[in-house]
Amino acid sequence: MSEEKNEVMKTSGFAALSTQNMEGLIDEDLNGLTITPDRIKIPSGGSTAFEIPGDGDDSEMVKEITGVILFHHPAYAYYREKFSGGSNPPDCGSFDGITGVGIPGGACATCPYNQFGSGEGQSKLCKNRRQIYILPENELFPMVLSLPTGSLKEFTKYVKRQLTKGRKLSQIVTKLSLKKATSASGIVFSQAVFTYVRPLTSEEQAAVAPLVQQAKEYSTQLTVDALTDVVSPADSNVPFIDPETGEEIQPLK
Repeated sequence: MSEEKNEVMKTSGFAALSTQNMEGLIDEDLNGLTITPDRIKIPSGGSTAFEIPGDGDDSEMVKEITGVILFHHPAYAYYREKFSGGSNPPDCGSFDGITGVGIPGGACATCPYNQFGSGEGQSKLCKNRRQIYILPENELFPMVLSLPTGSLKEFTKYVKRQLTKGRKLSQIVTKLSLKKATSASGIVFSQAVFTYVRPLTSEEQAAVAPLVQQAKEYSTQLTVDALTDVVSPADSNVPFIDPETGEEIQPLK
């Protein structure tokens, strides 16, 4: 293989990050500015396309997102009053699924609002989601996907499959898509699908590693206010799914 072809392989894909003068870009264009990751949204009603920010004010709809999952963590949000949209932060929230901050706060495992049956039917008053940081190919900054409980079982299965094969999520390329699902009670919703694409090359792993660490550091600085973008009014139209078993929790008769 020629040296020229080797060089193309090293600087293509996610390895191209290593050729970018990241510090120069940040110093020049982001001096004094604070940025947050763009959000990937899962529309309601069984849509099979993600909504992502466009270059202008309008959003774009895409069928697939291919990239590296840098990091992921719980994102719990509890509202004393039913959430109907807006910019009000939750009364209590957690980014580790262990300790809630706010009112009531404290241990999530024993919190009465984090138990099935505390909300409508057999749902939880505390909305349990998972925040996923994914770096699309040819992008310098990751995007964030707030994964609802209806997709947690599929994500857990995917993580387990990759770990069984000795693959860390931050060292492989993953494709995200949506499928239309129908609950046992006839509710149509969008469910995330995760597909393994390929492993990262050693050059790509080295280029991505600093962004993995940045995503972890970013998550430690999040406050409850950041959970405003995690929960949406559409959550009330999603079936109540047990994230551990994947079973639908039927409303009490």
